[in-house]
Amino acid sequence: MAEEPIATESIPVEPASTEATPKAEKPPSYVKLAMRNMVRKRGKSLYHFALTAIGLLAFFVGVSYLTR
Repeated sequence: MAEEPIATESIPVEPASTEATPKAEKPPSYVKLAMRNMVRKRGKSLYHFALTAIGLLAFFVGVSYLTR
């Protein structure tokens, strides 16, 4: 049996979606990556923050004691 050709006028052609071809996005900034890492490793970040704060406070107290 011979097949009838399909009329292309009756088939709606959708334009290519913009989601299929992602835009060339720039890589995330260093700050954004650092913030994401801090959220994921919460305990280690808080430990390092506390250690830095105590060390800085000890440094300032030491300098103020030596320069009085």
